[in-house]
Amino acid sequence: MSHDNQARTMLPIPDRPAHGLTTYDAKDPDTRFPPIEPLLPPSGAPNVVVILLDDVGFGASSAFGGPCRTPTAERLAAGGLRYNRFHTTALCAPTRQALLTGRNHHSVGMGSITETATSAPGQSSLRPNTMAPLATTLKMNGYSTAQFGKCHEVPVWQTSPLGPFDAWPSGGGGFETFYGFIGGENNQYEPALYDGTTPVEPPATAEEGYHLTEDLTDRAVGWVRQQKALMPDKPFFVYFAPGATHAPHHVPKEWVDKYAGNFDDGWDAQRERTFARQKELGVIPADTELTRRHDEITAWDEMPDDLKPVLARQMEVYAGFLEHTDHHVGRLVDAIEDLGILDDTIIYYIIGDNGASAEGTMNGAFNEMANFNGMAALETPEFMISKMDEFGGPDSYNHYSVGWAWAMNAPLQWTKQVASHWGGTRNGTIVHWPGGIEEAGGLRSQFTHVIDVAPTVLEAAGLPEPTMVNGVMQSPMEGTSMLYTFNEAGSPERHDLQYFEMFGNRGIYHQGWSAVTKHKTPWIMVGGDLPAFDDDVWELYDGNGDFSQARDLAAEHPDKLATLQRLWLIEATKYNVIPLDDRGAERLNPELAGRPTLIRGSSQMFFAGMGRLSESSVVSIKNKSFSVTAEIDVPETGANGVIIAQGGRFGGWAVYAKDGRLKFVYNVLGIQEFATEADTRLPDGTHQVRMEFAYDGGGLAKGGNVTLYCDGEPVGKGRVAATQPMIFSADETTDIGYESGTTVTPDYSARDSRFTGRLHWVQLDVGTDDHDHFIDPEERLRVALSRQ
Repeated sequence: MSHDNQARTMLPIPDRPAHGLTTYDAKDPDTRFPPIEPLLPPSGAPNVVVILLDDVGFGASSAFGGPCRTPTAERLAAGGLRYNRFHTTALCAPTRQALLTGRNHHSVGMGSITETATSAPGQSSLRPNTMAPLATTLKMNGYSTAQFGKCHEVPVWQTSPLGPFDAWPSGGGGFETFYGFIGGENNQYEPALYDGTTPVEPPATAEEGYHLTEDLTDRAVGWVRQQKALMPDKPFFVYFAPGATHAPHHVPKEWVDKYAGNFDDGWDAQRERTFARQKELGVIPADTELTRRHDEITAWDEMPDDLKPVLARQMEVYAGFLEHTDHHVGRLVDAIEDLGILDDTIIYYIIGDNGASAEGTMNGAFNEMANFNGMAALETPEFMISKMDEFGGPDSYNHYSVGWAWAMNAPLQWTKQVASHWGGTRNGTIVHWPGGIEEAGGLRSQFTHVIDVAPTVLEAAGLPEPTMVNGVMQSPMEGTSMLYTFNEAGSPERHDLQYFEMFGNRGIYHQGWSAVTKHKTPWIMVGGDLPAFDDDVWELYDGNGDFSQARDLAAEHPDKLATLQRLWLIEATKYNVIPLDDRGAERLNPELAGRPTLIRGSSQMFFAGMGRLSESSVVSIKNKSFSVTAEIDVPETGANGVIIAQGGRFGGWAVYAKDGRLKFVYNVLGIQEFATEADTRLPDGTHQVRMEFAYDGGGLAKGGNVTLYCDGEPVGKGRVAATQPMIFSADETTDIGYESGTTVTPDYSARDSRFTGRLHWVQLDVGTDDHDHFIDPEERLRVALSRQ
């Protein structure tokens, strides 16, 4: 179907009835109508594949001089273009929403991650309907659209199995197909997957060789093949966003062992090697300086000698993880080539949605949730050494040391979250399109940004930016098409003004110069003193001759610095950056942050079979007393299985039956397990069972006493010495009558976790003083609803 570009500015494209003779009888020889034709974009519109890796620094991939072998990236670079001044936002969800809309991340409400959203417009995690996603525009212009992998753009109060699905990829995100996960990260061996909006289980287990990246690639390859088999004339848009290489760094051991011994001399030496290789490849200017190591980052020589083998292993695991990821990206590229359409496909290979992640502490982490809970001290050097061989495997939830993150960002300063400096925001990017790029193996150094991808795709497809979508007037895209750079290596840059901000770390780029101030250190998640914003120290760099921000010129050019500081404030005001918000743990609390919650009050009802409930979909029991009450039918053979479980192997709690006895387990980070078991078996028949946890109080992460009841009578007592104060898991969920993913306790597996009797209902109450230890069934629902 042919449409002029003016018609395509209003989406969906308005139907235009054909005028002419209308006959009375369809058999009349004058009866004719124009043929029904499929909606297609303009002739020559290319297929589009956007590949976005996670948490990869500028100096990690071998395509940009790093130690991690990425032959697919090198192959695409040899046939396309490398961009060495492409920028992101310094954090995952903001980068992704900016990429998918062509707007700055605060403009689309994603000033931070969804889990720390506030009610401020720039921080709400709600994309305005005046800023439709690129996928929607392409779909309404005749593209087939599909997303595979990570989606971190759904507001946390909309992540339950009942949605609403407006922000989900296949709901209101513009993708006809979605297979992947919702949230910031996932277990690569046992992910919480969705097919569209339907929860599904992985097709195999870790023991059977399952890995998420391979599964996502299988799905993407199958979809592309089917799309071309059934709709060969219709171009496609594939957004391939694996959870790799975000922590946990999960990869089969054979990929890790390829790097055995490669990093034994530490991060300082590795950074020097990477810097030399970058100059040799020409991916950085010859006069680039290697920026110094900041005092907050410990020198390799000053790390404990007995910990160094563990630290080296962490980097071996990460390198294997990145190579493994690139290998599977290569499978997708091979499938496109085998179909004979590689020349007609634009491939964006964005190697990282921000700089390398320094969220793993100086010692690294066997379970990264320890640091997110302010409990990293539990992972002592002795503990880390004992777990060395398990890093990267199914029993780990690991992260590498801050030192390795710094090394992977060579030659730049700082890391992920630090939006002020290029180490947080500069990501090596490759564009491959033989049908539209004349030079093979070229380098482009114009300033570019992730918001430039959407307008580039539209220009390449010959499509106008829509002015109206679904009846809503659209705000203009804020990015600049990169298409002019494809065949004009020396063309002056067109995107010459860009603000940056994340957690108070902020900066401004304008015509080569950058003014920046680092406000907050990423790996200090709990505690730490922050300066007032007005006390932050600003730095000034001239990028025309200083690629890495190595020479601070603030003292030499105070007027230039003042001009750029004012310009930052103007841009920040324009794009909803103000007010600045550097709060940490407070923003995890929805009441303090000001965002909605799915569940309100102090009580929540559940029924058997409910599951895949995210942590934001369940009333919080952290740092307070709580109780679980359930009505169950116990079979003559005895009760077994889960009544309710939250979290999994790396932290959580569960009420369940084992060999006929009621049990409660609290698992602290997979390091400490506190179990309470009933003294007697549960009798046959219908009974009400209850677990009460009486929190000690006096601060966060304290312990408490546990009492188990059957029909109001105590049947067991126990003690929990410590609890997790902030978060159980970024990917595990709450399940009723069974447990998905990894299990809270090895007492059962996911396959045999289903409750063997009948589970009528479960009620979770927090902060209550219900001393009769029994809920009247007739009053149950009324009381529960009154507390919500």
